Parts: sequence; C-alpha cells; structure tokens
Amino acid sequence: MKAYFKRLFDYDQYTNLLILDLIGKTKNNAKACRTMAHLLASQRIWLTRSKLESTDKFVVWPEWPVDSLKLQINENHQSWVDFLETLNSLDFDKMISYHNSKGEYFEDQLSDILTHVINHGTHHRAQIGLYLKTEGIELPFTDYIAFTRNSQNS
Repeated sequence: MKAYFKRLFDYDQYTNLLILDLIGKTKNNAKACRTMAHLLASQRIWLTRSKLESTDKFVVWPEWPVDSLKLQINENHQSWVDFLETLNSLDFDKMISYHNSKGEYFEDQLSDILTHVINHGTHHRAQIGLYLKTEGIELPFTDYIAFTRNSQNS
C-alpha cells in the first residue's frame, strides 16, 4: 500500500504544479488561488491529524499569495512521502482519532484518510479548472491514467 499511496501523492504534486502554473497566468485568479490554498492547507491538516498531532492552530481557508503556493505544494508532497515512509503495512488499517474544524470528534482508518486527501485535491482542482476556463485558459489533461502513462515513459 505504501508504494500505491506514494504514487498517488506524486500524481497530486504533479497536477497541483500544472494547475498552479495556469493560475499564475491569469489576471483574475483570486478564487483559483484561494481554492488551491485551501487544498494545500487541508493536506497539512490531514497530515497533522494522521500523525496524531493537534490541528488547533490551522486555518482551513487561508489567504496565501499565489507566489507562495509552489513551495507549499512541494513541502506538502515531501512531508506526505516522508510520513508514508515511516509506515508499515499494518499502519494503513490503524484508526485515527481527531476533531474537525467544527470541534466534532471522528475516527477514520488511515487508508481512508489518505484516499480522502487525494480525492479532495482532485475535487478542488476541478473547481479551479472551471475558474480558469472562464478566464479563457485551456486546461491540460490531468487524469490519473495520463499521469501513469507519462511516468512509465519517463
């Protein structure tokens, strides 16, 4: 499972960087930038929860400038890969207890959290894609299968 999730996080980084490049090319990018910042902040929150650490000081919808997002994307990716490296096969079944941003208590399996983080990113990149399309930007092909084909040929 470790290799599978590492590959998904590689895909996440790759597509985040593709979309960020397009955000930087638009003049009216406030919604797109804010949504990307949320995607990245959420990744940090979920990683912190997965490490059984407090997320009390995190902001779910931060106001980060577009020129800070590339560093966030790369740092998040490296942090997730580093975390995954610490896991053994049994850890993916471990239950993670946490409170959400509303203070509600939940317990979720780590493998479900990892899947959620990847799906959450895909969801918000699609939203950003709509914002970019309204600005006349042509979107790249960001499907996971295209990433796997390209990474096999690299």
